[in-house]
Amino acid sequence: MGRWELDLTRMPSTYGPPPKRVVYSFQDIGEGKWRMVVDITGQDGSVRHMAASYRPDGTTAPSEGETSEADSVAVMTPTPNVLVLNIAKAKRLGSVRVYIVSANGKEMTESAAALNDKGEPFIRNFHYRRLR
Repeated sequence: MGRWELDLTRMPSTYGPPPKRVVYSFQDIGEGKWRMVVDITGQDGSVRHMAASYRPDGTTAPSEGETSEADSVAVMTPTPNVLVLNIAKAKRLGSVRVYIVSANGKEMTESAAALNDKGEPFIRNFHYRRLR
């Protein structure tokens, strides 16, 4: 749970030009459901806003907002500090992301696995710091 900001100083060198800001928010919305909101601010100031309300049990949930990357997600929390996110677009796998919160609760690491333009698998790590 909480609000997290991407540490742009630790972006993977293979990522390309970084965005201006990335903020993830996770909240318990009751009745066994969570909500994830992602806001990505581009260098030009434009904001890509994505969200999903889901049960953290691996079942499918629709995405909301900007859907160029995903129109549905499945989320699971195998342990309290780990969240696994599978994103899909048009019923095809987009990527799998694993979020791990540090023992002190102040940092979160995202490992994003996907395929590059040549169809080769890759994994990149992104680092976040807790805002609240």
